[in-house]
Amino acid sequence: MKESYLPDAIDTGKVQRALVIKLRHHGDVLLTSPVFSVLAEQIPGIEIDALVYAETAPMLEGHPAITSVHKIDRDWKRHGLKMQWQQERGLMNALRSRHYDLVIQLTEHARGARLARRLKPRYSVARRYRDKRGHWWRNSFTHTYSIPKNPRHTIEVHLDALRRLGIYPDIEHRRLTIVPGEAAEARAEETLERHRFGNKGFLLIHPTSRWLFKGWSRQSFADVLDALHTAGHKLILTAAPDAREMEIAQQIIESSKANIVDLSGQLNLKELAAMIDRAACFIGLDSVPMHIAAATGTPCVALFGPSDEQTWGPWMVPNRVLTQPVTCRPCGLDGCGNSKVSDCLMAIESRAVVDAVEELLAGKDAPG
Repeated sequence: MKESYLPDAIDTGKVQRALVIKLRHHGDVLLTSPVFSVLAEQIPGIEIDALVYAETAPMLEGHPAITSVHKIDRDWKRHGLKMQWQQERGLMNALRSRHYDLVIQLTEHARGARLARRLKPRYSVARRYRDKRGHWWRNSFTHTYSIPKNPRHTIEVHLDALRRLGIYPDIEHRRLTIVPGEAAEARAEETLERHRFGNKGFLLIHPTSRWLFKGWSRQSFADVLDALHTAGHKLILTAAPDAREMEIAQQIIESSKANIVDLSGQLNLKELAAMIDRAACFIGLDSVPMHIAAATGTPCVALFGPSDEQTWGPWMVPNRVLTQPVTCRPCGLDGCGNSKVSDCLMAIESRAVVDAVEELLAGKDAPG
């Protein structure tokens, strides 16, 4: 065990199995991947499991430090109380059979606190929250920690859980990890071969987000595509297989004169990761694909508006984050006046995006 300054640092020699709980969205789950890497490096031989929502499991599946990914399907309740109870009981039995020595709770979700109580690990840790100051939350864990008032990247907040236990992450193991898998790699290779694109010979643009308030002008995206095409770049455009996002992608394509390979709605998350990994540069919003680009080491240009780039920006990858210096951002609101449209994003000029791409490709930007 490495030297610790904490009087209550855990004895890692007594930790054989750990459970990391992250019940949030896709990007949030991917940003937990360094926690597994650090634990595996610091505690040789440890078995580490994850508990996530079923739809987010691809973000962690295949991670070399993870033994099992346990899943909660939010559709269980749609099949009736009996089915939900059976699934919940099966999950609980599976978790209990693992006899965890350590539980790491990475959200404010009450389920994590209940599990820490029911699984009875030797050690457990969670963040302190303003609305969870009661004894019930604090007494559910052996260790709790605070975060600073000033912005701190979400990955560092996750790793603070380990620091609180006396486990200090080195820089290299703080990197994001995503493993596309053989099937996704083969799909990406086949697609590029069909379109006669080589690895790192194209730019990938993902102009959509599940959150409309993070969206940019569709015409501005079309202008960026036109400028990049004129500059001689090969372009691939992607979007999630969601009707609204695919409609946005099609409107952008119809407004552009560029020659674009349209893969919108055609790739699952693993296939998208394999494709982003082969791109020379990623261009998009504060979104899951942006975090995937960081995980694959692909330089990225990201547009930020209401969300805070210091908390959610591209992690340990060459990048350019574009914002507008307005006094009200980052506000975290659902668009100005809750309109789903964020003026701070719309004010970003298409020329700034194109310039940022060219600077990254020329190697003029340092890793973030």
